[in-house]
Amino acid sequence: MTCGPEFQPRARKGKADPARRSCRIGITNWARPSHTCRVPERGHLLPFPQAPDGIELRHLRAFVAVAEELNFGRAADRLYVSQPALSRQIRSLEQLVGCELLRRSTHRVELTLADEALLDRARKLLRDVDEAVSATLAVGGELLGRVARLLEPLSGLVAQEEGLHDARAAFERLQAGFSPPAGTSVRPVTAGGVPSLIAAPPDHPEPTVLYLHGGGYVVGSAFGYQPHAGALAAAAQTAVLVPDYRLAPEHPFPAAVQDAVSAYRWLLEQGVPADRVVVAGDSAGGGLAMSLLLTLKDQCAPYPGAAVLLCPWLDLGLHEMARPTDAGEAAAPMATDAEATRCTRAYLNGHPADDPIVDPLGADLAGLPPMLIQAATGDARLADAEALAIRAQEHGVAARLELYPVQAHAFQLFWSFLPEAADAFAAAGEFIREIAGANAATAAHRG
Repeated sequence: MTCGPEFQPRARKGKADPARRSCRIGITNWARPSHTCRVPERGHLLPFPQAPDGIELRHLRAFVAVAEELNFGRAADRLYVSQPALSRQIRSLEQLVGCELLRRSTHRVELTLADEALLDRARKLLRDVDEAVSATLAVGGELLGRVARLLEPLSGLVAQEEGLHDARAAFERLQAGFSPPAGTSVRPVTAGGVPSLIAAPPDHPEPTVLYLHGGGYVVGSAFGYQPHAGALAAAAQTAVLVPDYRLAPEHPFPAAVQDAVSAYRWLLEQGVPADRVVVAGDSAGGGLAMSLLLTLKDQCAPYPGAAVLLCPWLDLGLHEMARPTDAGEAAAPMATDAEATRCTRAYLNGHPADDPIVDPLGADLAGLPPMLIQAATGDARLADAEALAIRAQEHGVAARLELYPVQAHAFQLFWSFLPEAADAFAAAGEFIREIAGANAATAAHRG
């Protein structure tokens, strides 16, 4: 997981990596005597020399960046390191291999023959290492394979006009395969006229989290999200209110926003201070959470204490096409462009996609509460999370982006078996507890 107090648009690649790999390349002018690998004697075939032990992944990443950019400044920006640090890494690599890789002058950088010999091999080595790490994190890919199998019945249904009923049924069956954590209680309530459920951990019956479920505004339900809400409740040690907001196309915008506002106001009517409430949501639910905040801003109503946005889908105008992933079959509903287009048309029903209430990436976010934004590095909608974190910080909002090495959208749904999802929920729970504690302390000090 990549996590920091400030926004990090992508995982930093400039850090030293303790993993050291053997890189067999045909450059023999080492700075020190090289060792050779034994190979079968076949004519006059000579063995490649063994790579020096001192070569690290950070050296190769620095080298590839400079070779591709042909500019130290751009390469340093790309790797989030300073130019002097980047230059030191290149010099260290040249000393290790014993030859000049780049010709520098005041205004330009040129490749040498040695550089060209190393570049393609270094790219491949880095790709192989990155893929190996991703596979290892996913337990050899088995866990993501399980995610893909669980989502297979949903594949393509959301994008089909006649497939929406089947998609809703399939999504409910998917959710029914999980159970809330032991000790979780679930009870029905009517929150401001909206049918809802409250998932509560032991000894914490009163809700302070308002959770808006995902599903592209067209699938999903409070009932189906019982396990998910229960897991978040256990992590945050507070009860979670899940409104069963109205879905499109039967109830297009602004029905879902109205239901979210009604449920939020109901929480306040129960005596919960606004700054102790945390609004949360995954995928389209994350977008709906932002619509709720912007509606409260428009109405000059009290804000909640914070927002937790899990793989939020925010770009209803589809300005950014979905990023291809290495595991497209593991994409959740709404992740592909066809599915997103179908959901957007059903939800907006002709309403302008640039209305600030539904377009947080183009809205004035000044004054909004702190945000925790989580996304997967392989999420087709990663750009939405990155853009929101940037815009929020530009507008003075305390926004933090956490990236998890997963090839799936809305991966938090699989908290019961996917380690990254469990880690994400733990981080979200800690954030919610910190917000509640800080705001309670502030209120006590004022009192």
